[in-house]
Amino acid sequence: MSGPDDHRVRTPAAVLFDMDGTLVDTETLWWDAAAEVAEGLGHRLSDADAPEVVGRAVADTAAHLVRMTGAPRVETVAADLAGSFLRRVEAGAPPRPGACQLLAALEQAGVPFALVSASPRSVVDSVVAGSLADVAFAFTLSADDTVRTKPYPDPYRAAAERFGVATGACVAVEDSPDGTASAEAAGCPVLVVPSLLPVAPGKGRYFASSLEDVDPAVLEGVILATSDRFFAQTSG
Repeated sequence: MSGPDDHRVRTPAAVLFDMDGTLVDTETLWWDAAAEVAEGLGHRLSDADAPEVVGRAVADTAAHLVRMTGAPRVETVAADLAGSFLRRVEAGAPPRPGACQLLAALEQAGVPFALVSASPRSVVDSVVAGSLADVAFAFTLSADDTVRTKPYPDPYRAAAERFGVATGACVAVEDSPDGTASAEAAGCPVLVVPSLLPVAPGKGRYFASSLEDVDPAVLEGVILATSDRFFAQTSG
C-alpha cells in the first residue's frame, strides 16, 4: 500500500479514446457499409473478412476488397466505403453504454481527454457534431491527420505530443485488435472494452466488459499498475 510520501503518478495525464465501437456504436454501421460495397463488387462479406474490416481504416478495407474482387482502383472503392459509412453515421450513431457518463466524470475530475480515430475526418466531425456534441474533447484526430493511421502508432504518438506528455502517461481506451496494437506500439497502456472482435490479453492491456464499469479511478488504476510493472489481466 502506498504511503503519503509516494510520488508515483496515479491520474492519467490524458485519456485517449477510440471512437468507433468504443464511444459510439458504429462498428455495425461500418460492417454494413463494407458489406454494401463488397456486394456491389460481387463479394459477400463473411466472418473470414472481419479482421480486414472491423477496426480497420477505410484504405485498408478498400485494399482488401480490391484483393478479393479484382476491382481496378483502391481509391474508388475507398470513396464508396467512406460515402456509405458517412450516410449511415449521419442517420444516427448512438453512444456506447456508459460512454457519456465516463466522459462527464473525466471532465468533472479535470482529466483531459481526446478522440483518436481511424475514421475519416468527415465521419469524426459528423459524430462529434451529433451524438457527442456536448463532449469537451481537447481535440480530435482522424485518419486524415497523420501520415499513417491505426494499427501504426502514429495517431497515439501525435495525440500525446499535442498534450505535451509522454505516451506512457496516457491511457488509451480501445475496442479492437488493430486499435489496441496502435496504442500499444505508441507506448500507451490500454484499457480494452471489446466490441465485435475479441482482443487477446497481453502485457499492458487491461480489460473491462463495458464502459459502464469504468470511472476515473479505474483509469488511474491502469496508470498505477503500469508504473508498478504489475500487469493484471481480467476477462471482464
